[in-house]
Amino acid sequence: MIEARISSVRMIEVSALVPDDPSSRGFPPQSRAISVYDQYHPAEGWQLPAGPQRKSCLYLEIGTTAGVTGRYGPIDQEAVAPLAEGMASSLLGLDALASTFIWDMLQRGNRHSRHGNRKIAISAVDNALWDLKGRLLGLPVWRLLGGSGRTQVPAYASTLGAFHGEGEVEQTAAELLNEGYTAQKWFFSDGPAQGAEGMERNVALVERTRATVGYRSELMFDAFMSWDPAYARRWCARVEHLRPDWLEEPFPTGAIESFAQLRASTSVPLATGEHLYDRHDILPFLQRGLLSVLQVDPEWCGGVTELVRMCAMAETFGVQVIPHGHGIRAALHVVASQSPEVCPRVEYLFHHEPGRHFFEVDAPAPQGGSFALPSLPGFGIELAEDRIKESNDVFAVS
Repeated sequence: MIEARISSVRMIEVSALVPDDPSSRGFPPQSRAISVYDQYHPAEGWQLPAGPQRKSCLYLEIGTTAGVTGRYGPIDQEAVAPLAEGMASSLLGLDALASTFIWDMLQRGNRHSRHGNRKIAISAVDNALWDLKGRLLGLPVWRLLGGSGRTQVPAYASTLGAFHGEGEVEQTAAELLNEGYTAQKWFFSDGPAQGAEGMERNVALVERTRATVGYRSELMFDAFMSWDPAYARRWCARVEHLRPDWLEEPFPTGAIESFAQLRASTSVPLATGEHLYDRHDILPFLQRGLLSVLQVDPEWCGGVTELVRMCAMAETFGVQVIPHGHGIRAALHVVASQSPEVCPRVEYLFHHEPGRHFFEVDAPAPQGGSFALPSLPGFGIELAEDRIKESNDVFAVS
């Protein structure tokens, strides 16, 4: 029997100065909840500062008495404080393989653990423990979860960061189709505060992408919680004939009645979930049949442990789970372990994921629109020492 007690927990920050990218134009305008205020919705988007930029990433490492260490990252900054202020030290001496017990202990240990920064911290611990378990047993996480009936996992291309200028939408959409992606998601530049002109741009985005890819590719659209019901109904009525494959997060996730009103008024499928943090959050959406796709995030919702539970719940209601693509490691392994009927694909933010995994060896990337099944133990996260110029402990307990 394997004996592995948690002997250390540390968060490391790795960093380096990376060269300026003269081809980068920064970040285009995106409709966000705060876009109701003009001063927070710059028409030209956000420009990057000139010159080399300091890039840094956080990784959580959990050491054991067996001499094996689990790792997960990059970790969101929001997870640092809960871990450093007591959560990390509460892990010392526990059975590292008892991840279900540890998850429950952390969830019950603080009244605010269900949501927000504490849930992000629990997610980091849970994912690092799954990596540790894989390294102890010499198996990738997807095999620990029951294996896979697939040889590869399809991805949809998420275009966050893509500009919508003349010809640019068409060029990007065509390139993604030619690269083998059979689905792509686009982000709106405008919301209700941008008036009739903004609505026309949002309608035109559907028309332009559909005209480019025809029906050879699924097309999804993300409003990032920035619309209201009346605006969403008008948009749906304008584009319904173009058959968008889903409208994502038109409202804040707490606005369940807004989702219900929209669901009753349109045939456009609805999706949400990245800002839902536990089974209690998703249950009313499932019970009321409001969603076609659930997009919970294993780096925010409680890690692999909770995402697998959510997949089982969603399957009961006939709702697909396509995890939010903030990070790809945990999502890829869970999707690989599930039926394609439940988890048909993963999200890949092609503008952002390469930079997010800059400090890693063999960062995950799709080929021909699909990921090969990972083969390394755990999540296979190994740091590229030649890219790291500085490495510091943010905190460490042992």
